Amino acid sequence: MLTVHGSKHRLCDGITRRDFLSAGILGGALGLPDLLRLQAAAAERRATGHPSGNGIPAKAVIMVCLNGGPSHIDMYDMKPAAPAEIRGEFQPVQTNVPGCEISELMPLQARIADRFSIVRSAQWPVDDGHRLHLVFSGFRESEGRPPFGSIVSRVRGDSLRSSNGPGRAENPLPPYVSMAQFPPHPILKGHEEPTYIGTPHRPFVPWQAGPITGGQISYTGPGAGDVKNLNLVDGITPGRLRNRRELLGAFDTLRREIDASGEMAGKDAFTARALEMMSSDQVRDAFDLSREPAEIHARYGGDVLTPNDPDRRRCWEGSKFLMARRLVEAGVPVVTLSAGVWDTHSDHFMYQQDYVPRLDQSLHALITDLHERGLDQQVCVMVCGEMGRTPRVNKTGGRDHWPSAGFALFSGGGLNMGQVIGATDAQGTRPATRPYGPQNILATLYHVLGIDPSQTFIDHSGRPRYILDDRERIAGLV
Repeated sequence: MLTVHGSKHRLCDGITRRDFLSAGILGGALGLPDLLRLQAAAAERRATGHPSGNGIPAKAVIMVCLNGGPSHIDMYDMKPAAPAEIRGEFQPVQTNVPGCEISELMPLQARIADRFSIVRSAQWPVDDGHRLHLVFSGFRESEGRPPFGSIVSRVRGDSLRSSNGPGRAENPLPPYVSMAQFPPHPILKGHEEPTYIGTPHRPFVPWQAGPITGGQISYTGPGAGDVKNLNLVDGITPGRLRNRRELLGAFDTLRREIDASGEMAGKDAFTARALEMMSSDQVRDAFDLSREPAEIHARYGGDVLTPNDPDRRRCWEGSKFLMARRLVEAGVPVVTLSAGVWDTHSDHFMYQQDYVPRLDQSLHALITDLHERGLDQQVCVMVCGEMGRTPRVNKTGGRDHWPSAGFALFSGGGLNMGQVIGATDAQGTRPATRPYGPQNILATLYHVLGIDPSQTFIDHSGRPRYILDDRERIAGLV
């Protein structure tokens, strides 16, 4: 069972001892109040909505990042008529959508192809060296643009209080949760920094991959149990947390009289809000995978953690997919997750046999679960990497970086399902139809949430910036 006390680990912008002293609370260090206070100060209440297929506004997006660059030719864009050095070792199988074939390594998805659409003419403007900024913001790292989740947090209003829906109780969960963070790495960093949108709109990171020690990454993902960044410092129990809430209330009137400016009153409100999140049954329940029956865990595939595997090439975290479903079901608007390491410059087909069936199981479980719970029109799942891989197999049995062609998969959210959009040439080298880049993918996701990507925000230099420069959505999906 999930617990919320006993850890020293804090990741979100924590409040300092001086902050607690000024608020009259000693020792109850939380990782949320400053963030919450900033969120309310920066939030703009812009009521937006967009009807999905059943007339209900789509409320959430799950972004699945296959970092490293998955092979389009070995997954969703098979080329069985191409030469052996291009088509590879696997055969296509027919899905339940006439004319749509995918890899034989994905038999589960083949049964539910009517519940997703494949974009085969995806293309990235550049090989950005595995930097994931193109996936999350649509721009290169050097351009310093904020990610999708931070924009949603900002545009959709008071990001402290994401809504469960019209007329329903406010939701204490954060508006943007990331499970797409990596161990300390010179490249895989900064892709979800809010930049000029502001610190309040940084994602809440419930788990963080630890450093590589002795050839193995310390694992602190969903399958490890506690939500580290919701924990209190050692010695602060839920009972003491309640006492501190009572103490805050007792000092409230006195502080308001002393602090004529109202600043202290604001601290009271957001410290209380942090206490609410820390003690909320809804928050604890949403992050508590132990509430799922064993058969559901098995359905998603669970976690595979291989010792002495510093690159995590043999690791898989099916629990991330299950956690994403729990979070959007509870009311979190944006959840991001990374799945696997797809950078296969050698031994490509061995890794494909390992990874692709695991993705097949976890993604099939997520899509099917959302449908069974009646959430498919309200939740959009999008899957892509930061590039594709070379059509031609190299001398070490691998496929190298290839931004000229790739795929993106969409499921739900009121979009048109059961189709293949676009095509590559006979050898999968580049799109033969209208190419769609990362900004088109994100424009489609903004559409799902009813957000206009022509809105502007002021960057650090004082210049207005559009959310996206290329705001064309993917034709056929909308």
